[in-house]
Amino acid sequence: MSREQRFYSIIIPLYNRPQEITDLLDSLTSQLYPHFEVIVVDDGSVPQAEGVVNSFAGRLDLQYIYQENRGQGFARNHGFQKAKGDYFVVFDSDCLIPNDYLLKVESALENQWLDAYGGPDMAHSSFTNLQKAISYAMTSPLSTGGIRGNKKHLGTFHPRSFNMGISRETWERTGGFHWTNQSEDMEFSIRMQQMGLRVGLIADAGVYHKRRVSLRQFFNQTFSFGQGRVRLFRHFGNELKPVHCLPSIFTIGLAGLMALFVTFLFVPEFEPIFPMISSVLGVGTIVYSTYFILLFLHALVKNSNLHVAVLSVLTVVVQFIAYGSGFLKNLIYNSSSSSS
Repeated sequence: MSREQRFYSIIIPLYNRPQEITDLLDSLTSQLYPHFEVIVVDDGSVPQAEGVVNSFAGRLDLQYIYQENRGQGFARNHGFQKAKGDYFVVFDSDCLIPNDYLLKVESALENQWLDAYGGPDMAHSSFTNLQKAISYAMTSPLSTGGIRGNKKHLGTFHPRSFNMGISRETWERTGGFHWTNQSEDMEFSIRMQQMGLRVGLIADAGVYHKRRVSLRQFFNQTFSFGQGRVRLFRHFGNELKPVHCLPSIFTIGLAGLMALFVTFLFVPEFEPIFPMISSVLGVGTIVYSTYFILLFLHALVKNSNLHVAVLSVLTVVVQFIAYGSGFLKNLIYNSSSSSS
């Protein structure tokens, strides 16, 4: 099939985010590659987003589908079932798409065929400082984001559903998403690779990903990521690496230092071991302070913005604590459930 003829179906699950879908659809109207359709699957939004979506009907080849809330994985499957394309592309509703995105995907697939691909995410200049800081936390090599969507990533690359594509044949062979929420994209990616499908990174096919707009939302999201990692380990048995434990180690270490500090200040009964406590506090403070300074300097160089750099340190700390807490919760809960 020639480059000019390949037809793409863009699948977007939507749940209660009308402004985000407006921005995303508006960005898709500028695509330089014209052979594509857009399918928005409204996963039980209240109110429904039909009016917002259909306002783009004259500017995009567009379908709007409503379903009762079943979760984003099954919403994507619904879109796959309705798609006309040779290749399916999945975006999250909080993304903005560069106008040459499909051109880059098409060129990459012509040069080296992939049954499924993933692409990186970036911060747009229009994002708030907090969104840029969260983007840094999710993509920086100094955080857990260092293994996601980079040319030099750690371990096997797994496409994520904010920016993922699969061929029609891949959909027919796999049946799409088996899980509906919490690491459903990781499960799908791992399963495709276990089936021997050709899965890879298209490094030039990046999207601007707004992500969460508050630290509370970001905490909840990354807490779920930590839980999902344990779920993947329980399901596949070999998807847990030492790097996945680092956020938990960070969280336990930070909590331990805080506990020692409180003990040193307010529990005089421990005075005989104060010298040992003081030594541990000194070493721990140096280790954490050095890491925070490196984060700040790296974020400052990357963003050229002092406020974003300060917020980046905060968001990485939130990310590590949330991910580590979710990881430990599921690990301990599942272990206790198995033994009871």
